[in-house]
Amino acid sequence: MQDEPESEEQWCARCRVQVADYLRLEGVKHGRIGEWPAWHVTHCVSIWAIESLARPGAIGWWVICGDLPTDYISSAEVRPPQHPRKAVRVIAERWRKQAEAWSEGRDYEDVRISGSQSHRELAPLLDARAKLLLKWINDDSLWEDR
Repeated sequence: MQDEPESEEQWCARCRVQVADYLRLEGVKHGRIGEWPAWHVTHCVSIWAIESLARPGAIGWWVICGDLPTDYISSAEVRPPQHPRKAVRVIAERWRKQAEAWSEGRDYEDVRISGSQSHRELAPLLDARAKLLLKWINDDSLWEDR
C-alpha cells in the first residue's frame, strides 16, 4: 500500500484542523497546536499537545480526536511529567465515569454534547471508546519510542 504514508499524513492534517476548530468553538485560549499528534493510531485516535498561552513552550492542553468524540483537558489534570499516554488515560477514565452516569440517567459535571442523541443513547458508545482507549493505554507495544 504505497498510499499509506500519505493517507496517514492527510488524516493527521484533518485531525489538526478539527482540533483547531474545536478549540475555537470551545473558546479555549491557547498557543500553538503541535504540527503532528503527540500519539496516534491512524484513522482511530490522535492526541495533540497544545501550547499554553500563560507559559509559552509548555503544554497547556491536551486534545483527543479521531473516530471518537473530540475532547480536551487541561495539562494540570495530567500529573508531571506531561506525556500523551497519561493524557489519554485521564480522558478515557473521565469518559468511563461519564458513560456510567449517563446510563444511570444522571448528568455528569458540566458536559455538553452536540446533536440530537440523548445521553442514554450515547453512553454505550462513549463507554466502548473509553474501554478501547484504556486497553490501548495498557499495551506497551503501542507506546514504544513515543
